[in-house]
Amino acid sequence: MATEKNNLTPGQIIFLLIYPLIYPLLILGLSGDWLWPEGWLWVTSLLLVGYAMCIYLFIKDPTLLKERLSMLDSKNQKSWDKILLPIIFIMMLTWLVILPLDAKRFGWSPEFPLGLKITGGVLLAISLGLLWEVYRENTFASPLARVQTERKQTVISSGLYGIVRHPMYASMIIWFFGTAFLLGSLYGVLLIFPIAGLLAIRAVKEEKMLKEELEGYESYMQKVKYRFIPKLW
Repeated sequence: MATEKNNLTPGQIIFLLIYPLIYPLLILGLSGDWLWPEGWLWVTSLLLVGYAMCIYLFIKDPTLLKERLSMLDSKNQKSWDKILLPIIFIMMLTWLVILPLDAKRFGWSPEFPLGLKITGGVLLAISLGLLWEVYRENTFASPLARVQTERKQTVISSGLYGIVRHPMYASMIIWFFGTAFLLGSLYGVLLIFPIAGLLAIRAVKEEKMLKEELEGYESYMQKVKYRFIPKLW
């Protein structure tokens, strides 16, 4: 295990330490209010879970942690994903920028009721817990659409993957709604739908790739019939 840990370069470790700090600068800075309670609640939950997950993976699954950093090295990423993934990233960045501008700085949206904000906080907690479980279960959870032949990738069908085929995307969509509800942004809610649509397109294309290139995935698709939401899709 020690050898695997050393696979992370000093630059990658520094990146893991610094990158999460962009979020408080983005959300609180654009809001114009560094004392924004909902903003701090969102930022704190993200930083705590994010750093805890990095520490967990560094100790328990350093190869997955290194794979999560492979955005900087596309390896055998599919050509269509080299186009689709940046579009999704830009959409998510746009969403993150609009949230504090809408909810706090300019107040484009009407004030959300307290109950809806509390619901957002609950959804946020649920989504972060689900994402943690995804990383715990799936050592092949790459950010890129590719089959990790160098790691002898296999089909993961346990836990959440026994319920839906793309629990990470499902968890992310819950996180989007939780964030928009908690912060109080109607425009943030509306922007979730095109982002979710792009994730759905990516999921379908990933399944086609895995069906063709990963042994056992076609059988897995027959066993687990739903992509994001049980009994629906």
